[in-house]
Amino acid sequence: MSAADPEHGGSPRTVDLIAVVGATGTGKSDLAVAIADLVRAGGRPAEVVNADAMQLYRGMDIGTAKLTAEERHGVPHRQLDVLDVTDEASVAAYQRDARRDVERIHADGGVAVLAGGSGLYVSAVLFDLDFPGTDPELRARLEREHDELGPGVLLERLRGLDPHAASTIDARNPRRLIRALEIASRSEVVTPSLPSAPRAWRPARILHLRRDRAHLVEALQARAQRMFDAGLVDEVERLRRVGLEQGRTASRAIGYSQALDVLRGDATVAQAVAATSLATRKYARRQVAWFKRYATAEDLDVTGADHAALSALARRIVA
Repeated sequence: MSAADPEHGGSPRTVDLIAVVGATGTGKSDLAVAIADLVRAGGRPAEVVNADAMQLYRGMDIGTAKLTAEERHGVPHRQLDVLDVTDEASVAAYQRDARRDVERIHADGGVAVLAGGSGLYVSAVLFDLDFPGTDPELRARLEREHDELGPGVLLERLRGLDPHAASTIDARNPRRLIRALEIASRSEVVTPSLPSAPRAWRPARILHLRRDRAHLVEALQARAQRMFDAGLVDEVERLRRVGLEQGRTASRAIGYSQALDVLRGDATVAQAVAATSLATRKYARRQVAWFKRYATAEDLDVTGADHAALSALARRIVA
């Protein structure tokens, strides 16, 4: 691999951490594997470190577009299938574990390819972000209040404690609203977000994949239909039997909550597809906004890129 340009977050020496980031449906997983393949062909170890929060969950395959074993080409993938659907994902735990993976890969002389679109999870690895611990008693009380009083009351309280967090939080996401209020109530730092000038954890080359908005919207609509055609409802039915509905994080994942509505009789498959498509497009907008703040990232237009084009792009990156 060639030395990275220091202007793009690298250093004069070879950069052994490559991050492939971007919105859903831009080909991050395929490009990450192609890069790792080429590095390995050149005689160095390379592994992919997942940074998609929902791909942490075992059994959540179709709805997260998780690569199959065959599609991974034998490239080891870390932080994949490490949680049960009843577990609650924690960005602080992910930061600790993913960084350990990166450090081990580097200690073995290899290249770590971080790949995913969960902005806070990606940033937790790349930048010096600190995450306050949890307070189980306070969390339980806030959860009760959310159930009894509704999100509006909690959001108003958050505005009084941390106006910035209140202005950026998605109040429709109970887990995030409660977590933000928990932190603010303990008079600690505000809800973790990306600083305007984040300090890098270690040298990294960041590749930000972009697609033309119209093409991306069309692709995401087709993707939602493909997921249900591929058996998402059946996958969710299997996961339901092992506790998906009790999983605070997993049950709210895009596609999975809509498939649960189908199984409960609250929606038809066609309605679930439409709802999934809409939710995915909204999520993609948030992802684009998040990664636009990565000032050192290399923007790569992958509009219309197929597998062959992504492979060619990987060769240019690794050359």
